[in-house]
Amino acid sequence: MLDLAIIGGGPAGLTAGLYATRGGLENVVMYEKGMPGGQITQSSEVENYPGITEVVTGMELMQDWPKQCMRFGLKHDMAEVVRVSRPEGPCFKVELADGNVISAKSVIVATGSTPKRAGFKGEDDFFGRGVSTCATCDGFFYRDKEVAVIGGGDTALEEALFLANICSKVYLVHRRDEFRAAPSTVKRVEENEKIELVLNAVPEEVYGDAMGVQGLKVKKKDSGQIIDLPVPGIFVFVGNVVNNGVLKQEDGSFLCEVNDWGEIVVDLAMKTSEEGLFAAGDVRVLAPKQVVCAAGDGANAAIGAIAYVEHLKREKLC
Repeated sequence: MLDLAIIGGGPAGLTAGLYATRGGLENVVMYEKGMPGGQITQSSEVENYPGITEVVTGMELMQDWPKQCMRFGLKHDMAEVVRVSRPEGPCFKVELADGNVISAKSVIVATGSTPKRAGFKGEDDFFGRGVSTCATCDGFFYRDKEVAVIGGGDTALEEALFLANICSKVYLVHRRDEFRAAPSTVKRVEENEKIELVLNAVPEEVYGDAMGVQGLKVKKKDSGQIIDLPVPGIFVFVGNVVNNGVLKQEDGSFLCEVNDWGEIVVDLAMKTSEEGLFAAGDVRVLAPKQVVCAAGDGANAAIGAIAYVEHLKREKLC
């Protein structure tokens, strides 16, 4: 039986594993079906992580985390968790996609979130053929070409700046007339000659042929005017969907409380409404969606898990 099962291998899950094992828990396994690192590994630039004095890519930021976090005994199992439940007693049942079932005294869910689709016509049809949610992954294919970025938050603006270093022009399409990003980022975007702002506009339709995207039609919200942007690449950054599926029970309910958006409700110690179950990172309510915050969540959750497991052992409950 595991002392702790950690589901997710991004900054929150890795930090939870570091603190839990260094804090004395034994048999701690982090379940991550891919390589550890999380969604931040797709980011083109990170300049606001404490102690990092140069701008680095997300991959560069995360490259040493797994080695550090496994120094004290954390194990990484490249397996997919399909459900966490608590059928009876104090212990949790962790079901894997391969059919194996693991028992754990405590669980930390750090499954993060997935980029949303904007919902315009043709988006799904051309996804992977000109429509992307990762500028780092696909920006190279549009070197010296024009592209469009959809969104108005920090990620959208940061990726627009990244693409401006590669592409001849970047159209930044946003449904409002002001941005939700950090003021310093907005200023850099506004001062970049290669970025053209298309504000108060929403994407209507992406069009193309068998070879891929040929352009994007956007509609001005105030006038209804349709603007045709002849771009071969479109990058969508309009938020994320919470990856809470592992907590969904067979009857459709959730193991713990979630809000209307599916975010896991936690207190300041990352405790959920289910005793012994913790949530950390982008999957929890009011997550700032920043690496440093996810790491702090992971540390908090691990400290709580240590105290909970020690309580179980003292009371001989599990």
